[in-house]
Amino acid sequence: MYAVISNFLKKYVKGSTIFKYGFNYSPMYKRSTGRIAFVSDDLLQAKVKIPITYKNKNYVGSIFGGSLFSATDPVFMIQLIHILGDEYVVWDKEATIKFKRPAKEDAYVDFIFTQEEIEKIKERVVEEKEINIVKEIQIINKEASTVFAEVSKTIYIADKIYYKNKRKKK
Repeated sequence: MYAVISNFLKKYVKGSTIFKYGFNYSPMYKRSTGRIAFVSDDLLQAKVKIPITYKNKNYVGSIFGGSLFSATDPVFMIQLIHILGDEYVVWDKEATIKFKRPAKEDAYVDFIFTQEEIEKIKERVVEEKEINIVKEIQIINKEASTVFAEVSKTIYIADKIYYKNKRKKK
């Protein structure tokens, strides 16, 4: 459903605007309490803010770990889906989070791909047909002086035709 709406809106609105407001108004993402604060026009960079509120404050007054994790969970995958386009299949495959300190203030995360990374992904998919990449991010405070958590995401990327043929064989 979200992909259909996004493809329709692309005729009238920039992809970065759809990305930002699509996330921020999506019921599933709103429940994480994360908010997309910025998306570059090329979608290579997205910034998320996780404000500390009564909705995500835990028993000891810090941001609930589940809110920290869920606010980071879908961003890389959706970024890649939009950057790479319809010729690719992209799935989250694995994720880990290491909590470092309680988040007793607003938290922030930067999701960044470089153009070089995107080109390397495309080259590897041409050669290997399917790959896994690992992206590491930190959940930090506004000044970037405190790390609340470190997240590692493994993302599966495949050539769409290869992926469909592989699924038929099973």
